[in-house]
Amino acid sequence: MPQFQNFLHYTNALNEESLYSKLQKLASEEILRFCWETYGNAAFASSSFQSSSLPLLHLISLVCSEMPVYFIDTGFHFSETLEFRDRITKSLSLNLKIVYPEISKNELLGRHGEYLYRRDPDLCCYINKVSPMSKIADSRKIWISGLRKDQTLHRSTLKLVEAQPNGLQKVFPLLHWSKKKTEDYMAQNNLPFHPLHHHGFKSIGCAPCTRPVDSNEDERAGRWGGMQKTECGLHKRIKTRKGVK
Repeated sequence: MPQFQNFLHYTNALNEESLYSKLQKLASEEILRFCWETYGNAAFASSSFQSSSLPLLHLISLVCSEMPVYFIDTGFHFSETLEFRDRITKSLSLNLKIVYPEISKNELLGRHGEYLYRRDPDLCCYINKVSPMSKIADSRKIWISGLRKDQTLHRSTLKLVEAQPNGLQKVFPLLHWSKKKTEDYMAQNNLPFHPLHHHGFKSIGCAPCTRPVDSNEDERAGRWGGMQKTECGLHKRIKTRKGVK
């Protein structure tokens, strides 16, 4: 655990602009080290444990292995994802924390019926992902994520540091990495792909909302197929939906 001097004074002074100014000249691993050494347990990372997650997780293991890494167990993941999560956590000695929705999968089905993910995918993602993670984020100052600009149109608009309404600041150390750089890093460091990657699953979320993609399709085309949806909502500004469970 890092040791701090004048912790509250220093961290409170680092608003979005000053934190961006500090981080923009740093390499990805230096960004992670700075965030951990400056904020300690007020900083955390999140991961879906798909193939593209591995570079960030590997860097965390090298420079700040004590940083909490949160995984949201929605109850709808592929069994391969859970097995891969456990294998990677062990091999990289990560400080994994698993967070669950407030209601179980059976309770969700009882309240909202089957196929909520088809009828109202935003509500399904809110209940199973956004709401439980927002409770983690509310007590922290820094949220580390491995998003890249080249993944989606929304992500192409992100900045290295994104301030949230509740004072949290999201930091994306790999934001300017390309798909090629990601794959090269994985090869250079002998990092494994998700077991479903070679079956055409290039971007993997909950099983009902993920399909394999063809070689000529975008890697995230298999998420929420046939819907006008490209993000679960975790990495957009979190909005509370009162009375939703």
